[in-house]
Amino acid sequence: MTEEPCEINPPANPERRRWLGNIGQLLPVVGGLLLFLPVFKFIDFRITPRPRLIKVTKLLRPGGFIIEPEFIIFDVPGAPVAVSRKCTHLGCRLNFNELENLLICPCHQSRFTRQGKRVSGPARRDLPLYQVAVASDAERNSFVVTVSS
Repeated sequence: MTEEPCEINPPANPERRRWLGNIGQLLPVVGGLLLFLPVFKFIDFRITPRPRLIKVTKLLRPGGFIIEPEFIIFDVPGAPVAVSRKCTHLGCRLNFNELENLLICPCHQSRFTRQGKRVSGPARRDLPLYQVAVASDAERNSFVVTVSS
């Protein structure tokens, strides 16, 4: 009788086993994140508000301005400009100083130009500008301002 040599399986690679073990530990974490992804999207969901159209029927003199609760309309060369009155620092209502020709925040003294550009103060961003449409060429004292919150 002849004996056949017995095949012995080579020893398992410990690096491979460690790698497979790490993947086995990551699968529940990745699976859990994928299951909770819709919940995270729901929590971060925001409805964008529709823009509002505000009709202003006041006389705008050349180089003048019209103050409204949410914005100020300035007559600048080219077309009227509507600038937000909400300070970009903490949201205080801005006032227009005619002597300095600047919008000034009464809370922390941020200053902005007629075009909404930041001049100084703790505010870091410029003021938002709103679209202004002149209602008719014959009637220069009627404007429609599109305000987006």
